[in-house]
Amino acid sequence: MGSEISAPSFFSSDVLATTPNGSRGLVGREEYLSLLRGLLDRAVAGNGSALVLRGEAGIGKSALLAAVRDTAIERGLTVLSAVGVENEAGLPFATLHQLLHPLMSEAEKLPLTQQRTLRAALGQEDGTPDLYSVALAVLQLVGEAAGQCPTVLIVDDLQWLDSCSADVLSFVARRVGSDAVLTLGATRAGQADPAHRAGLPDLVVNPLDERDAIALLDAQAPALTTTVRQRLLEQASGNPLALIELPRALRQTNADRVVEEFPLTTRLEAAFAARSAELSDPARVLLIVLSADVTCDLRRLLRAATELAGTPVTTAHLQEALDVGLVELSGAALRFRHPLMRSAVYVRAPLAQRLGAHTILADVLADFPDKQLWHRAAATLGADDTLAAQLEDYAERSRARGATMAAVNALHRAAELSESPDCTTALLLHAAELASETGARREAQDLVDRANLGALGPIERARLANVQEVIAFGRHDPEGRIFELVDIAAQVRTAGNADLAAELLWRAASRCFFQDASPDARKAIATQLDILDLPAHDPRQLAIDAYTLPWDRGPAVLDQLARLTPDRSDADAMRFLGYAALFLGDFRRGSDYIDTAATIGRNQGRLGLLAGILGAGNWSRIWLGEWDTVRAETEESLAFAQETGEEFHLVAGRTNLAMIAALRGESELANDHLREIHASPLATGMRCIHAAAQQTRGMIHLLAGRADDAYVALQRVFDPADPVSHPMRCWWIAPELADAAVAAEKVDAARQLLAELPALATQLPAPMLSVVDEYSRAVLADDVDADTAYADALHSHVGSWPLYRARLQLHHGRRLRRQRRMSEAREPLRAARDTFDALGADPWAEAARNELRAAGEGSTRRALNARDQLTPQELQIATLAADGLTNRQIAEKLYLSHRTIGSHLYRIYPRLGITGRIELAEALKGPIT
Repeated sequence: MGSEISAPSFFSSDVLATTPNGSRGLVGREEYLSLLRGLLDRAVAGNGSALVLRGEAGIGKSALLAAVRDTAIERGLTVLSAVGVENEAGLPFATLHQLLHPLMSEAEKLPLTQQRTLRAALGQEDGTPDLYSVALAVLQLVGEAAGQCPTVLIVDDLQWLDSCSADVLSFVARRVGSDAVLTLGATRAGQADPAHRAGLPDLVVNPLDERDAIALLDAQAPALTTTVRQRLLEQASGNPLALIELPRALRQTNADRVVEEFPLTTRLEAAFAARSAELSDPARVLLIVLSADVTCDLRRLLRAATELAGTPVTTAHLQEALDVGLVELSGAALRFRHPLMRSAVYVRAPLAQRLGAHTILADVLADFPDKQLWHRAAATLGADDTLAAQLEDYAERSRARGATMAAVNALHRAAELSESPDCTTALLLHAAELASETGARREAQDLVDRANLGALGPIERARLANVQEVIAFGRHDPEGRIFELVDIAAQVRTAGNADLAAELLWRAASRCFFQDASPDARKAIATQLDILDLPAHDPRQLAIDAYTLPWDRGPAVLDQLARLTPDRSDADAMRFLGYAALFLGDFRRGSDYIDTAATIGRNQGRLGLLAGILGAGNWSRIWLGEWDTVRAETEESLAFAQETGEEFHLVAGRTNLAMIAALRGESELANDHLREIHASPLATGMRCIHAAAQQTRGMIHLLAGRADDAYVALQRVFDPADPVSHPMRCWWIAPELADAAVAAEKVDAARQLLAELPALATQLPAPMLSVVDEYSRAVLADDVDADTAYADALHSHVGSWPLYRARLQLHHGRRLRRQRRMSEAREPLRAARDTFDALGADPWAEAARNELRAAGEGSTRRALNARDQLTPQELQIATLAADGLTNRQIAEKLYLSHRTIGSHLYRIYPRLGITGRIELAEALKGPIT
C-alpha cells in the first residue's frame, strides 16, 4: 500500500455510487478513468505527461482526480495534491506552498541556490526569487522525487490559482515528458485559467448520458415519484453532483422550489446552503470563517470562529458540520467537500459576518503578514489610503520576486481603496503596465477601462500610451499613432522624464520597422530624439536611429557599433544594440549582442525577453547558415512565448521555421507555417512578417522548379505599395529575385528592380547589403563580365557567408558547364555540394549533384549525419554536452530537468553510434566556415 504525501483531501466521495452491476465506482466514467489510468501507467514507465480536465461545476472532475489519486496511492506512488483558493489568488505561490510543502525535506538534494530560491518563494527565508528561477527549482525538485518514485501532481480548481503558482506549474507540466511524472488539473468550463493560456492538453468532461444519469439518481434516491424523478433528471442534465445533491434537498424543502428553472450552479449552491440550515449558530459561524480562508489551520479557525460568534466554538460544532457532509477532516485541516459548498456558505452569509470573519482572521494570522494584509483589504468597505499604500508596497515586493500578476491584483485593490481619484488612476495604470509586461492583454485592457482617463497628466498619458502599444497595437492608424507618440514623448520630456520619452520614441520607431512609415513621420521621431539629447552611444539612441532613418543615420550607427565597448551585463542595452545591428544588416555583430542578451535572460529567468529575442534574432542566422541553432532556439522561443502569453512572438517564430523548412525542401511543412502566419490577426499590417513570409513563398516556388511563380511572388516585395513590401528587408531578398530571374529568363526586369542596390550598399556599408549586392550583380551579370563578378564576390563578403557562397558557386558552376568549360565547372560545383550537404539544404545539394553529373563527374548521395538522427532539441543538448557542460548546466540553460537531459543523452548515444559523452564531439559535425 502506497503512502500519500499530500495536502488535505479536497475530493468528495459522494459521486461514488453503486453501479447497476453492483460494483463500487464512478457511474458512467469508465472511458475517462481508462484514459487517466493509461496516463498513470505511462508515467510509471518514465513517460510523463500533463492533462487538464474541463467541465461545469459538479460534473465530476474532482471525483476523477480523486480516483486517480487513490489508484496512485494503492500502487505506492508519490502523490502531491493542492487546490486553487479564490481568496488566495493574490498571494504569490500560495497553491505551490500547498503542493510542495511535503517535499521540502527533499530540497537538500538540489544545488544550494535552488534550495534558497524555493525556500524564499515559500516564505521560509528572506529573498525575492525570480518567477522562472522558482519554476526551474520546482522542476528539479519534482524530478528528484520522480527519480525515487513515480510522482503524481494533482491540482483542482485551476481557475483560482494564484498567478505565480499557475505559471510555475504550467512550466513544470510542459517539461515532464522524460520524467516519471503525471500532472493532472481540473478547471471550470468557460472561465479563464492558466492551463488554457499555457496550451496544456485538456479533456472536456461531459454530462452523464441518460442511462447513467438514471442509474446514479436511482442509487441516491430510489423512492422518488415518477414525476419528481423525471423533473430532476431534466433539470440536472446529466450533472452528477446535481443528481446527488438535489434529492437530498428534496427532503428539506419544497420539491417545486428545488427543481424550478434557474442556473444549475445556483441550484447546487442553494442545495448546499439548505444543509447549513440544519446547523447551530456556532457551527454556521465556523463554516463562514472557513469560507473566508480555506487554508487556515484548525486551531486558528476555532479561535476566530469563537471570537466572531461571541460564544465558544468547539469540536462539537465541528462535528455538526462534518455530519451534514459539507466539510471533511484530513489530518489537522478542515476542508469543504466541494468548491460550491464554500461559495454557497460565503455568498449567503450576512455581510457583517463576512467582514467580521476577515477582520478577525487578519488578527489571528499575524504570523503571515501577506495573508493578514489581504484579509484586512477584504474586511474594508470604502476608502483607506493607509491600506492602499500597504498594498502598493506589497505589489512592489511581489514584482521584485517575479510575482507580476500578484502585484497587479494588489495594485487593483489599492486603487479601489484609494481616496484620491488621481491616485486611483495612477495605480490602475501601473497595474495595467505590469499586466501588459506579462502578455496579459485582456487584464491590462480591463484595468485601463476602469481608470478615469479624462484628466491625465503628461506622465500618466505617456504610461497609458506605452500600455496601449502592447494591448492595442493594431487598433491605431500606424501613421497617426507615430505622430501621437512623438507628441506625448515631447510632453513627458518637458515634464522631466527623459527615460519614458525615450521609451515612447522606441515604440514609434518600432512601428517604422513593423509597419513602415512616411518620411515625415520618421523625421518627427528623429527630431524629437535629437531634442532628447541622449549620448551618441546610448543603445536606445542607436536603435531608434537605425529603425527610423536607416539610410541617413545608419552609417553613423554602424560606426558607433564598431567602436563601442558595450556593457554586456545589461540585457536591455544588449538587446537594443543587437536590434540596431540586425536591422541595418550587421548580422554577426547583432547575433553576438542578441546572444549576450539571451544569456542574461536565461540566467535571470526572463522568459518573455527570451521569447522575443530568440525569435527575432534568429532570422539573421538563417542567412549565416546556422540552421540547427535557428530551429532549436526558435522552437524554444515558441514554447516560451506560449508560456508567457506573447502571442506575436509565436507568429514571428513561425517565419523562421517556415523559411528553414523551405530551404531544406520541406515545402509542406513550410506551407503549414505560412498558413498559421496568415491566419493570425497579430500578423495584420506587419510588413516585416509579410515580407519574410513572401520571401519564403518565393523560395518554395524556386526550389520546386516553378521559376515564373517565384519571380512573380518575389517582385511584389519591391513594390512599396504592396503590403508584403518592406523598405529595408526588400533588398535582402535580392539574391532570391536574381535566382528566379535567371531561371525565368527575366534578367533585364530584375536588373531594373535592383538598380538602386549598388548605391544603397555604398551609402550604408552593412555586411548584409554588401553580400546581396555582390551576389545579385554576379548572378545577373552578362557572360562577358560574369567571371570577374563571381571572382570578386567570392573573394569579398559573399565568400564568408556559407549559404550565399554555395549558392553563388552553384550558379558559377552551372554557367561554366553550359559554356562547355567542364573541368572549370567541377570545382565550384563540388564546393557548393559539400556546403549544401553540411547545411542540410537537400534541394540545392541535389541540384549541385545534377550539375556535376552533367559536367562528367559522379556524386553519391549525402551521408546521414547527426542532424538526420536527432531532433533540433536533441542536437542542441548534444552540442552543449560536447562543449563540456554537465547535465545540470544544460538543464539550467534550457529550462529542463537534469534527469530529462540525461534521458535525452541516453537515447542520443546509440543513434549516433557512440557509447558515451566523450565521443560526442567527434560524432557531431563542426560548424560550417
